[in-house]
Amino acid sequence: MTPINLCPCGSRDGYTACCKLLIDGTNIAQTAEELMRSRYSAYVVGQIDYLIATTHSSTRQNHKRIDIENWSKSTKWLGLEIVEATTSTVEFIAKFDGENNSIETHHEKSTFVLEGEKWYYVDGKFF
Repeated sequence: MTPINLCPCGSRDGYTACCKLLIDGTNIAQTAEELMRSRYSAYVVGQIDYLIATTHSSTRQNHKRIDIENWSKSTKWLGLEIVEATTSTVEFIAKFDGENNSIETHHEKSTFVLEGEKWYYVDGKFF
């Protein structure tokens, strides 16, 4: 894993003071948006266990570890834009380096659920 300074989530904070605290379990996400941002950062830094652990048990079987790992490692992530966030949904655009040095986007409206004190990713609608 390559060390990074600014957090990939776009907060303008340092990674170690931002999403790393969620990914390593020091803190828990307080909102769906905070969880979504930390999941994006987990893709950037290759923290597959965190991505699996923060996927809701009702949909976890739909996400294969090898596919998550391959996408995380083979993608050069370029940035995250939050389009809209509600209590339980986050619409976002994740930019990444595509074929022939083109910038591609992953545009999704994700649904989250709060169980106990923890937020979980349930599923997403892709645009």
